[in-house]
Amino acid sequence: MTVNMKRCAAGHHYDPGKHSSCPYCGVAAIDITATKPAGRPGFPQGEGEVTLPAGGLPPGAKEGKEREEGITVGYYRQAIGIDPVVGWLVCIEGPDRGRDYRLHSEKNFAGRSEKMDICIRGDDAISRENHAVISFNPRNSSFKLQPGDGRGLVYLNGDDLDVPMTLKPYDLIELGQTKLLFMPFCGEKFQWEIKEEEA
Repeated sequence: MTVNMKRCAAGHHYDPGKHSSCPYCGVAAIDITATKPAGRPGFPQGEGEVTLPAGGLPPGAKEGKEREEGITVGYYRQAIGIDPVVGWLVCIEGPDRGRDYRLHSEKNFAGRSEKMDICIRGDDAISRENHAVISFNPRNSSFKLQPGDGRGLVYLNGDDLDVPMTLKPYDLIELGQTKLLFMPFCGEKFQWEIKEEEA
């Protein structure tokens, strides 16, 4: 399987099918400082470094809400121009123990494939695609877990899951041999602001 990787202006490689912008550089609109690549073995120190303009956009990047033709645009990306993190899953048991996975608004598909939003590579008991779906509804700030169309079962707090169920902080999700702890970011105490002129 071939994955088309994109290189950001700062030199990072990422999958544009999973991320709307470089996940390593952060998002300029929320004032996260961009990173610069360190020298790699076989390359001179700092090779490939790019100085970003004051606004933080890489050279050639378009400002505003311009859309790529044929790409489905999520609620937040359409409203505020970015698809920000709304929560996380943290692997507490399994081959990827200690790794975290960012959740974005609307549907996040989990499986072993690189195409999945939540790619859990090391667990062969997880279906390649759509083992489970974790969704965030930005209209009412709720998270849900539902089984996908893969062969394996999905467990929520030890019980097998047949229908979509609401997720609460620290809920335990089991896929194959992997246990994931759910941590919301958006909810009662925080919601990404949508300005009136953006809505």
